Amino acid sequence: MAVTTEQIKKLREETQAPVMAIKNALKETGGDEEAAKEILREKALARAEEKKEREAADGMVFSYIHQGGKVGVLLDLRCETDFVARTEDFQKLGRELALQIASMDPERVEDLLKQDYIREPDKKISEVVKEVAGTVGENIKVERFTRYAL
Repeated sequence: MAVTTEQIKKLREETQAPVMAIKNALKETGGDEEAAKEILREKALARAEEKKEREAADGMVFSYIHQGGKVGVLLDLRCETDFVARTEDFQKLGRELALQIASMDPERVEDLLKQDYIREPDKKISEVVKEVAGTVGENIKVERFTRYAL
């Protein structure tokens, strides 16, 4: 089966993976988009694993205040460069992690990374972080967080 531009465009929007990686994954799976997504996810995790030893000295502080103002979170999320810190993927990850911390109340970073992701319970938070790291091509690290509750 021939890979179409529409398939590539659709998977690019869904995964943010490089175009050639998408094309190769679709060829490998005979055009099966779900199987191609899984291949792309595995490759992103492998890229993240390769980069995990690199220093993540840049990043951003994210905040979240739950409705009613009774719960708040400050999150220090690190990456390697300011450029990546400003990307949509990194920004979304920061917001999602702050929401996760507010709702699931982990005590330490290690506890957070072991938790099931509230939006996709079949994934751990560590996998979500690795997927974004693989997509943006840099090491991403949850440095620390503080959760306040009244």
